[in-house]
Order: sequence, then C-alpha cells, then structure tokens
Amino acid sequence: MTINDTDTDTLRRVLRNSHTIAVVGLSAEPDRPSYRVAKYLQAHGYRIVPVNPKHPEILGEKSYPDLASIPFAVDMVDVFRKAQDCVSVAQQAVAIGAKVLWLQLGVVNDEAQQVAQAAGLTVVMDRCVKIDHANLL
Repeated sequence: MTINDTDTDTLRRVLRNSHTIAVVGLSAEPDRPSYRVAKYLQAHGYRIVPVNPKHPEILGEKSYPDLASIPFAVDMVDVFRKAQDCVSVAQQAVAIGAKVLWLQLGVVNDEAQQVAQAAGLTVVMDRCVKIDHANLL
C-alpha cells in the first residue's frame, strides 16, 4: 500500500504502530533536516536507530553502517537519501522485515515503492514524518 495525500487514517495507524524507526542517512549535524526530524521523533517516544556509517553514535544512539547490521526488529525505515539510492534501501528494508518504508519530503522512487510493496510493506513517499506526526497525533 502506498499512502497518498488524503489517507490520513493509514498515516495515523503507521505513526501509532511504528515504535522503532531506523533513520537512513541520519546526519550528526544539528542543522540538518534528518537530525531535527529524528530528534523530534525521539522526544515523542520513538526509538531512533541511526543508519550512517560515518558516525558511531548520533543523538545518544548507536549508529549502524546499514540496515542489515541492526540486531533487533525495526518497524519503520525512514529514508533521508537521494531518490536514486532508495531501491537498495527498500531491498534492505524488506530483508530486515520492516513494516514501513517512508521516503521523506521530496523523495520519490517508483521502483523502491514496487520492491517494498511486493514484500507487503506500507510505503509513504514525499512526506515528512515529523510534519505528519505533529498534524495527525
């Protein structure tokens, strides 16, 4: 399932049922959007899992080089990467058993969507999880 602009019920369900969120491309720089979004989610009770091979820790959480290295279950994969990088992220999200693939505002990749949907993941594209959380919950 891909969420469109009017499917607020599904967005609410995704936000309520996703407790552990891997943030792919999470920056350690406080002025970057990925950092601000992850910090917001963390402040609202979500477990944030940084995925960035350049940093051992971000926002007080151990950072992993890729999704496959995370040793516990992840509900959502939130992607702060360029659209062309999203197919491999979708494949990794499928491989680790994530339930949701969320491509941030400005990021759309139809092939990544197809990969994730074929495996039963809910896909959100071109939306900001922070904005949707603030508006819907």
